[in-house]
Amino acid sequence: MKNIILSAKDITKHFPGILANDHINFDLYEGEIHSILGENGAGKTTFMNILDGLYIPDEGEIYIKGKKAKILSPIDAMNYGIGMIHQHFMLVDTLTVLENVILGLKDQGIFINESNISKKINEISEKYNFKINPKAKIWQLSLGEQQRVEIIKMLIRGANILILDEPTAVLTPQETDMLFDILQQLKSEGKSAIFISHKLEEVMDISDRITILRKGKVVGTVNKKDITITDLATMMVGREVFFSFEKKPLDTNEILLKIENLEGYNDRGVKTLKGLNLTIYRGEIFGIAGIGGNGQEELVEIITGLRKATKGKIFLKDIDITNSSPSTILKKGVSYIPSDRLKDGLIPNLTPLENSILKCYYKPPIYNRGIINYINAKKYTENLINEYNVMVPLMNAPVRLLSGGNLQKLLLAREISENPILLIAVHPTRGLDINATEFIRKKLLEVRNSGTTVLLISEDLDELLMISDRIGVIFNGKIVGIVNPNEVDIKDIGLMMGGSRYINNKEGEF
Repeated sequence: MKNIILSAKDITKHFPGILANDHINFDLYEGEIHSILGENGAGKTTFMNILDGLYIPDEGEIYIKGKKAKILSPIDAMNYGIGMIHQHFMLVDTLTVLENVILGLKDQGIFINESNISKKINEISEKYNFKINPKAKIWQLSLGEQQRVEIIKMLIRGANILILDEPTAVLTPQETDMLFDILQQLKSEGKSAIFISHKLEEVMDISDRITILRKGKVVGTVNKKDITITDLATMMVGREVFFSFEKKPLDTNEILLKIENLEGYNDRGVKTLKGLNLTIYRGEIFGIAGIGGNGQEELVEIITGLRKATKGKIFLKDIDITNSSPSTILKKGVSYIPSDRLKDGLIPNLTPLENSILKCYYKPPIYNRGIINYINAKKYTENLINEYNVMVPLMNAPVRLLSGGNLQKLLLAREISENPILLIAVHPTRGLDINATEFIRKKLLEVRNSGTTVLLISEDLDELLMISDRIGVIFNGKIVGIVNPNEVDIKDIGLMMGGSRYINNKEGEF
């Protein structure tokens, strides 16, 4: 029997009006990878923040190797050997790997022994096959390499327990495999990991045991070998969850969107689109796969009029919309779900009603004789909320108080209600639980079946394979391959995302 390295007893945490953690009990064994699953709002992040010292529990106790631990800050957590790797890396882009590792190290004094720390980085890199140059700037590294820097930071600081929050969200399949190899090696050395993910396949792949939270409570802890993915999903949401969807076959060759030799720059003045060509048909879901930073953001912003193209043409139903204004493109029938729902999609301090009518406040029946008819606006908003099952506790409260899943459903409802001919959805399910994810994927298929074309940008390859009719892979500002999701292996897509040409590629070139 393995020793328990960490134990949480009756952990309880309240926030105003919310019981986030309700007497949670949890054990982590030495040399174990233990996953935690749950919907958004189930209490996972709160519990992890308590273990990492960011929150202090209202009730309950934490034990490390059988002894009661007093964790009041992340420094305390690290002193107990607990290190958390957040989904959004805590690195300074303009500093080197070495400088980032030095930040936060204790007992450095005035004079820092850089050669000694550099030696330790190289030793860890060699041991785990990280291939990290201590002198490299963070911005020069891929996301997978940046994540390995975070792991190096924790190991140098003496962590025996790693908490990983959505660690594969920005990784290619190959980088995910590398991460899992690292975790297995750490496990073989007696270190333990708490793994948080919404991807059930990954949880089943990497875990020894799995704890499921629902509404702040533990509903069960199971051995991986004793459970199925379907059972896990049912435990998470309390009902059966569907993992496949029926798609009507495409029956059109009508071109809806055509992009020719498109070029554009990012905010730093770097050319990120380098002659991109793409043809998308009416009524299809066209998925775009790629590692972040390869031109996806610029492509979407140029299509929607938020950024100017420096070269090339964009045609919507044979109409040249290149560098048209966002309002013009909106009126042509293009709707847009941006990747950051609060920053770019909704206005955080406005109410659900005010956010719902942002695209139709100037049209009847909302607009009448120079003023907004709030009776009709309320009726319109309530219909959207009911149809899309948006949980809105207070209609007059700002939307920033809603959960991520409800924010996304409200945004989706507003954009689809415009009956667009083209719906652009960027990471529509990122960070959402399995329940909200299932709902949004169904809605995207519904609008596709009604004749709307969907341009889906996602880093979730399972999602792209599940609902796309075709998938284009973007690398270094170009489409390097277009594949049929029913005829391609996920590993091939991963290779293309890293720059390899697809052997059957006929539409995209480097």
